[in-house]
Amino acid sequence: MDDHTLRVTLDNPTPFFLGLCATTPLFPEYLPCVEKWGDDWIKPGHLIGNGAYQLDAWRINDRVRLVKNPYYWDIAHVHMNTVDALPISRGTTAINFYADGQADLLMDKGLVPPTLMGDLRKRPDFHSAPFLGTYFLRFNLTHAAFKDPRVRRAFALVIDKHLIVDKITRGGEIPATSFVPPGAAGYQPPPGMQRDPDEARRLLAEAGYPGGKNFPLITYLYSEGELNEAIAVELQSMIHQELGINISLQRQEWKVYLNSMSNLDYDMARSSWVGDYDDPNTFLDMFVSGGGNNETGFANPQYDQLIASAAAQVDQSKRFDIFRQAEHMLVTDQAPICPLYYYVGIQLYNGARLAGMSANLLDDHPLKAMYWKDTTSSP
Repeated sequence: MDDHTLRVTLDNPTPFFLGLCATTPLFPEYLPCVEKWGDDWIKPGHLIGNGAYQLDAWRINDRVRLVKNPYYWDIAHVHMNTVDALPISRGTTAINFYADGQADLLMDKGLVPPTLMGDLRKRPDFHSAPFLGTYFLRFNLTHAAFKDPRVRRAFALVIDKHLIVDKITRGGEIPATSFVPPGAAGYQPPPGMQRDPDEARRLLAEAGYPGGKNFPLITYLYSEGELNEAIAVELQSMIHQELGINISLQRQEWKVYLNSMSNLDYDMARSSWVGDYDDPNTFLDMFVSGGGNNETGFANPQYDQLIASAAAQVDQSKRFDIFRQAEHMLVTDQAPICPLYYYVGIQLYNGARLAGMSANLLDDHPLKAMYWKDTTSSP
């Protein structure tokens, strides 16, 4: 092999290997830069990468500025000279920036105020399409309230997912009965639980909490955002109405929220996952015992064995059968999580001017592919 060739030997069949190579954790980094600057290697003037853009400035609460990388191998096809990313967390603020022309592209579903969704969907600058992402709830199995799977199933069985997508999200989302969105690499998930309040109340009583009596005080944790807020309030109402259980709501700033999730400092919480590559494995291997993205306290040797067996299986049909067994355990049998709906990717932009955006399963929109149709007014 010459200096530019890398040979990789895999321990198991990995049909998603090429997709895995395109994920962020496998991006190359320049080691001398890391060694020289330590934790400051990611700052402007220090960061060295091989992408289409270089980090020019990072102004806290203002913007991240990217400039075209003159050393990029395909620079002839990089059309934007400068790109500013604006760190906006409030949906109304983001919409106002876009409406006033201070932003050209809005591409975060969480930044579209739910109250405006109905009107925005009628506009020509509104663009949406399904992708591999699921909005779901996590239960903390290390806390007394959710140690019993009957309790977790009871909570899942009273949630009206159709009401959530029809009344709150309103972006064309589909209620989720599985964690893996249907169609990932051709995979079809097993049927999950359907809403059944009577069965939920029976399970809760069987677990020792008839009518919610003596159930521990619990808190629902969620991150900032109008959509998350609206869903939290609706879940609080549903669970109280059907199970007689009171839930307090706790909203946290994003970094604090992530820290709470990582430390299992919550009872139940909102969460979401977007596939890193087009395969059910990117969803299901999250919940192996001790997995870095597990964050539920769920640890089941049988589940771990199923995921390991799927990794060693060459036959795709048999591999998917194993995944279906694992997903049934995850969503229906043990239920450390409760899927709510499958995401749709949403962007706001003027398609008569901005081009290079296209719907795809990973909702991935590389900046290098974007360009202005009207070059005379390009920023």
